[in-house]
Amino acid sequence: MSEYQAKKKGFKSSYKKHDDDHRGGYRGQKRDGFSHGKNGRKPSGQRPYQKNQQRDVLVKIGQKFPLTIKRIGINGEGIGYFKKKITFVPGALPCEVITAKVTAVTDKFLEARVVTVRKPSPDRVEPKDPAANLVGGFELAHLAYPAQLAFKKDLIDQALEKFQPKNYENIKILDTLGMEDPYHYRNKASLPIRKLKGELTIGLYKRGTHDLVDLPEMATQDPASLNLIRALGQILDKHSLPFYNEKTKKGLIKTLVVRTNQEGLAQATIVTTEDELPSRDEIVADIQAHLPEITGLFQNVNEGGNSLIWGDETKKIWGSDYLQEDILGLTFNFSPRAFLQLNYEQMEKTYEVALNALDLQADDTLVDAYSGVGTLGLSMAYKVKEVRGMEIIPEAVEDAKLNAEENGIENAFYEVGSAEKVFPKWARDGFKPTALVVDPPRPGLDDALKRAILKTKPKKFVYISCNPSTLARDLKDLDSAYHVDFIQPVDMFPQTPRWEGVVKLTLR
Repeated sequence: MSEYQAKKKGFKSSYKKHDDDHRGGYRGQKRDGFSHGKNGRKPSGQRPYQKNQQRDVLVKIGQKFPLTIKRIGINGEGIGYFKKKITFVPGALPCEVITAKVTAVTDKFLEARVVTVRKPSPDRVEPKDPAANLVGGFELAHLAYPAQLAFKKDLIDQALEKFQPKNYENIKILDTLGMEDPYHYRNKASLPIRKLKGELTIGLYKRGTHDLVDLPEMATQDPASLNLIRALGQILDKHSLPFYNEKTKKGLIKTLVVRTNQEGLAQATIVTTEDELPSRDEIVADIQAHLPEITGLFQNVNEGGNSLIWGDETKKIWGSDYLQEDILGLTFNFSPRAFLQLNYEQMEKTYEVALNALDLQADDTLVDAYSGVGTLGLSMAYKVKEVRGMEIIPEAVEDAKLNAEENGIENAFYEVGSAEKVFPKWARDGFKPTALVVDPPRPGLDDALKRAILKTKPKKFVYISCNPSTLARDLKDLDSAYHVDFIQPVDMFPQTPRWEGVVKLTLR
């Protein structure tokens, strides 16, 4: 039994003040940490670091000192205090004593790296991926999986304590739904490709830099998608296509994207800086001859020298318009930019929890906000009178309409537009749904949408969230009309601190 499981008090103390993402992963948040109102924690309204924190500590970059790690931050980094100044240390775990070396100094915090682990945590494990300490996407790979699940349950507990929706102390938080094998789950790879010192390099950037690390293997990536993306890179290199250079901002090929389905078939996209793609016929011929798993090849044009993967224009070069996938008994078509969860196994668990929580009946009318290609709403259409969905990406709406048609679903309607604009418009037109499911991006629900929800008051309401902080904020804003029956965390992204959860709400 891990230290977290054996001692609840020890676990809570390790996470007792939760620090928001100081690198901007959760937009609009501050680094104050969470306030504490129960189990002996500080009451709401106090800023946990403000009163006692010494911000005039004299520290230099490169300085070393012993440090005891108190908890894990929202990015998965260890958090300790050097002379009461908060210090973030990637790769360190609660209860560990380390030697830290300072890498950055600010008025409010320090950043450091681990030099040695003097006293390791009983939950420390050897990461399965040799690059886990170099690149992002493996922030919790050194933490035993049961402790990862406990951490993700505690994330939402801490978020509730910060924002304090009504009766937050009694909200039921279920144990995190994990995976039997928490590796090789990512069905999509979006990787930069470069030619460095004459060698083809495909992988991820070294943490905190734009130094690309070549990754022939990745413990979280589906091997089929990774093998295909590297083979596609070799084909492009064979035909002497110029790869993008970030320093000179010249070169054609920036990123390769490959998505696989559960049958092993794949869809590939080449992201380029220009519209012209030389040797396209030869490239297609090589794919047909050597990569038969790829059923469709696309080109996306992203002219900007920014960090965004996708540009606005995507066009088919060859093959099928869509990649098909079976989800909960239905067949769905996905164009290259359509959203699909990266973890098939956990996605289906999430949808099943949402479906059971809604308890839909034949006379219900359901709104599927942030509907994507309709995976969630169409999976529920057979239970209700009508489904309406909205999505800002036009291609995804077209995919949703096609998916409804091909699955013989005639009671689903989809519209292009943001949830905060379309939902109120429907309400003004007299449409009042009895059920609502929302699956927003990390910033959570827009204020206009929350106002519309509070006005129409759907009786049944499920909120699928990927951000515990904005979820707790939204629950606070909605608590005048709704109470929370339960929150079910789901580990959609093992080995990382990213969070996913399903919330059942009912009218008060």
